[in-house]
Amino acid sequence: MDSKLIKKTKQAAAARAEISISSAYRMDKGKLTGDKKNREWKTRKDPFAEVWDDLIVPKLEAHPSLLAITILENLQGKYPGEYPDKLLRTLQRRLKKWKAIYGPAKDIIFRQEHHPGKMGISDFTTLKNVEIRITGKVFEHILYHFRLSYSGWSFLKIINGGESCSALLEGLQEALWRIGGSPSEHRTDSLSAAYKNIKKESAEDLTKKYNEFCSHYKMVPTRNNKGVSHENGSIESPHGHIKRRIEQALIIRGNNNFDTIELYQSWLDTVVVSHNRRNAKEFEFERGHLQKLPMYKTTDFSEAVIRVNSTSTIVIKKITYRGLCGRSDTNVLLGLGMLLN
Repeated sequence: MDSKLIKKTKQAAAARAEISISSAYRMDKGKLTGDKKNREWKTRKDPFAEVWDDLIVPKLEAHPSLLAITILENLQGKYPGEYPDKLLRTLQRRLKKWKAIYGPAKDIIFRQEHHPGKMGISDFTTLKNVEIRITGKVFEHILYHFRLSYSGWSFLKIINGGESCSALLEGLQEALWRIGGSPSEHRTDSLSAAYKNIKKESAEDLTKKYNEFCSHYKMVPTRNNKGVSHENGSIESPHGHIKRRIEQALIIRGNNNFDTIELYQSWLDTVVVSHNRRNAKEFEFERGHLQKLPMYKTTDFSEAVIRVNSTSTIVIKKITYRGLCGRSDTNVLLGLGMLLN
C-alpha cells in the first residue's frame, strides 16, 4: 500500500479518536499515552535537610499541634536570611506527611444513624447575644432544650435559675406529655452543673431520682462521656439553629421586653412551633414509634426545709420569694420545682 495513503489513514483515525497524529504513531508502536513511570527522585535539594532531624522533628514530637508558619518563623529568627517566606508551602507539605505517618492518631467519629422513637436528648443553653427584659428589668435565665434525634422536634422551657435535676425533670416531663409519648432512650451530658458543690450522698440521691423518673417513662437513661463534645452533636448544633431563630423573631417583634415571664414563655412557644413546622412530616412519622405514656405523671421537683426570715421571705438557690409566711421561725416544706421552674 502506498505510504502516503497509510499516512492519510492514520491521520483520519487520529482525527476520529480526537488524538494527535504523534499519539497515533506511538500507539501503533505499542506505547500507550500516559504510560509514564512515577518519578522517585527529587529535582532539587531539600531546603530543610540540615534542620529537619535535629530541630524540627523533636519539636513536632513534643508538640504535634505546631503550625508550619510557627516553625518557619522560629527558623527565620535563628538563621536570618536562610529560610524565606516562599518555603512555607514546602514546609506545610513536609509537616502534613510527617503527621500522617508519625503524628498522634485522630479521633474516629462514627456517624450516628437515628431511628424513629429511639432517642430524646436534653440539655441547657443560654441566649448569649440576647438580653431579655421583664417589665424593663434584665431577666437572668437559661433555657431547657429537649429534642427528638430522628425528627428534630424541639421543646424549650424557661428556667428561672441554674441547671438542676429539678429543672431537667420538670422540663423533660412537660416535653413528653406535649408529644404524647416517650422515646426508648434519654440522653444528657454529665450534668456537672447540677451536681456541683453538693455532697456525695446528695448526688447519689439526684441520680436515683433521675433513674426512677426514666423508669417511670420506660426510657433507658444514658450520658455522654466527659470531654467528648461530638457525642452531644444531635442537640449542640440545633442549639445554634433555634437560638438564631429566636434572635430573628425578636428583631421582627421590635423589642426584647415582656410584661411577665409567662408571656415570654408563650411567645417562645410560638417561635418553637414555627421551628418544628419544618420537621412536621418526620415528627408525625416518629410519633407513631414513641412509647405510650403512663397513666399519671411522676415527681419532677425537689423538697427542702427552708426557714422564713423576719421579712416573711425565703431564699432558695439565691432567689428570694416573698409573702409566703408571716412567722420567722416557721419551717416551710416547699416543692422547688413548682417555685423555680
